Amino acid sequence: MRVRPPCQGSPPRASAPLKIYFDGGCRPNPGAIEVAVVVAGTVHVRRDLGQGSSADAEWLALIHAVGIAQLQGLTDFVLLGDAKGVVGQASSKARCRGAAIGHHARLMAMLAPGQALRIRYIKRTQNLAGIALARLHDR
Repeated sequence: MRVRPPCQGSPPRASAPLKIYFDGGCRPNPGAIEVAVVVAGTVHVRRDLGQGSSADAEWLALIHAVGIAQLQGLTDFVLLGDAKGVVGQASSKARCRGAAIGHHARLMAMLAPGQALRIRYIKRTQNLAGIALARLHDR
């Protein structure tokens, strides 16, 4: 029989980037824009951001998420959103057209020179910001 030594714990590993969830919506579509961002369990909601489409709302949510990260001095974070089109355009994997060109330029202007934007698509059911926005309208 082989005896294993007692567990000494796992070796230290680099911490994972902070997850920042973002989501935007409008009622009706097009209509009044509202956005939500969730950082470390805190929900940040902005309403009455003008009129626009659901794509405009998603872009404004992403821009708001980057702004919050900057205000909090965060440097190691990943942005998580459920709008495939916006995630693809923001990561330069998809071409921007129409209003997205302006939104993309505004987003890129917020980043420090050489700063990479880490952004990933997640399912709607995993998006804490989307869940927070939906709860605003529960009856």
